[in-house]
Amino acid sequence: MSAALLLVILIIAVALLFDFINGFHDAANSVATIVATQVLTPFQAVLWAAVWNFIAVFSLGMGVAKTVGSGLVDLRFVDEYVILAGLVGAIVWDLLTWWWGLPTSSSHALFGGYAGAAIAAAGFKAILLKGWTWTIAFIVIAPALGMLLAWGLMIGVYWMFRRSTPAKMDWYFRKLQLVSAAIFSYSHGTNDAQKTMGIITGVLVAAGYLNTFVVPTWVKFAACAAIALGTLSGGWRIMHTMGARLTRLKPRHGFCAETAAAISILFSTVLHMPVSTTHTVAGAIAGVGSIQRTKAVRWNVATSIVWAWIFTIPASAFAGWVCCLVIRGIVNR
Repeated sequence: MSAALLLVILIIAVALLFDFINGFHDAANSVATIVATQVLTPFQAVLWAAVWNFIAVFSLGMGVAKTVGSGLVDLRFVDEYVILAGLVGAIVWDLLTWWWGLPTSSSHALFGGYAGAAIAAAGFKAILLKGWTWTIAFIVIAPALGMLLAWGLMIGVYWMFRRSTPAKMDWYFRKLQLVSAAIFSYSHGTNDAQKTMGIITGVLVAAGYLNTFVVPTWVKFAACAAIALGTLSGGWRIMHTMGARLTRLKPRHGFCAETAAAISILFSTVLHMPVSTTHTVAGAIAGVGSIQRTKAVRWNVATSIVWAWIFTIPASAFAGWVCCLVIRGIVNR
């Protein structure tokens, strides 16, 4: 087996490791509300989410994968080492924020790490500004849409059940939340797993194993299996922040938050936009919390989450930049 092929296999393994970490890092997004409302136990919730993550990968095309793999960085300046460095940088940031219990975006860590590594290799000419314009715009659009939809859904729920007691409302929504959690996990799979597919396909193109950017079937299976297994492993630290510290949730709130976030993510996927499920569900949770009263949302917690979002791309880009310099330094010895 040649050294070049071994390198490609190593990078694919690292990409799938990132997908696995993405699964347990973002498992909290999929299940935080349904656990916080005690509709399911944590294990039941992550199992439910993993199933729908797996089902989702084969839906809605591969537009997000193409955006991530070839729409952010010019593949003419990308080689195997750039992709490896970008993945390692993203993994480092993901693990740090997981340890700190901050629900940052694995997606934006991947974008930042990939961009930082490309800049280290070829300078800023490797960055495709057009692709970044919409990606950065959706950092704001996706959570804002999730918040507005959740707020509107809560108004509709309160109006429809205006003659019902809170206890009766929750009896219905404990069952409906199983549906909303499935829809949200499905939307998570349609967007997040495609990001790793894009990276793996990018390295296959860079290494000359593919002539055009078309995601192979085996890559789809591998990526969706990795993210599903990661989700099964859970992300309890972040789940506590999202499901308990940000605001108090009842089943009706969980249903509206999950449904609103899912609609926002699916809308982005149809537009081939890679978005942060973390950002989107946090916006939706804040939306359902704020309709009760503004003080129902712990804005100090929300502020720390926003600061983590702001720093994710530059921090992971720095990590990717450093990793690229280190890897190239080792290889060129």
